[in-house]
Amino acid sequence: MADTVLYEVSDGLATITINRPEAMNALNIATKVALRDAVQAAAGDDAVRAVLLTSAGERAFCVGQDLKEHIGLLADGSTSVMSTVKEHYNPVVRALTEMPKPVVAGVNGVAAGAGFGLALAADYRVVADTAGFNTSFAGVALTADSGISWTLPRVVGPGRATDLLLFPRTIKAQEAYELGIANRLVPAAELHAEAGKVARALAEGPTVAYAAIKESVAYGFSHSLAETLEKEDELQTRAGASEDHAIAVRAFVNKEAPKYLGR
Repeated sequence: MADTVLYEVSDGLATITINRPEAMNALNIATKVALRDAVQAAAGDDAVRAVLLTSAGERAFCVGQDLKEHIGLLADGSTSVMSTVKEHYNPVVRALTEMPKPVVAGVNGVAAGAGFGLALAADYRVVADTAGFNTSFAGVALTADSGISWTLPRVVGPGRATDLLLFPRTIKAQEAYELGIANRLVPAAELHAEAGKVARALAEGPTVAYAAIKESVAYGFSHSLAETLEKEDELQTRAGASEDHAIAVRAFVNKEAPKYLGR
């Protein structure tokens, strides 16, 4: 894995760090490959119970596509220059959204274009008060990618999502919190500590239940109430049969702190 993406697993938490602060964590090909491999590794590792996606430095979470590399590929007449959507962005976003474990994004600075898409693909966003979000795509005559046409309307509503995509602007941290893009807003100096705290708490929690919650919320967006009720029944039956549920009930009755096993 390239050093442009750092990957570490500790006590059930996989921390994935985009590590190009000198380039505002822009995504060149090497970084996209490494990010895809890291996210898929976390998704497939049974020892990983939660994921923290963050970035190095203070200025940017990720400004999306590395346009310096991109313009070079365009100048060379590469016919596969846009294959990055299928080869990199799509697998990363699917792994983040579909893995049966919670994903926290620690947004330490500006998140633009695909960087915004990566943040939205997480289940929970801890955001520095100096951060900002921008769809950016229309500003370079492109359409949405990195899942943002699916995730953004679900967070802010289709009308506002269309406005933000057609007329890109920077959404400052406070507005992002008010819109629901940021789940938790913290001082910039505390971002990495707070994001890590949130992610570790999830890694230590009832991850079978978290997986079911994640699945049921995604399912409910595209199915009827009747179908969703059936899905809730299925998932609740699964959660109720887990060791974590039995542990939680015993701990509640005994007034003890539960120690979950993730099964």
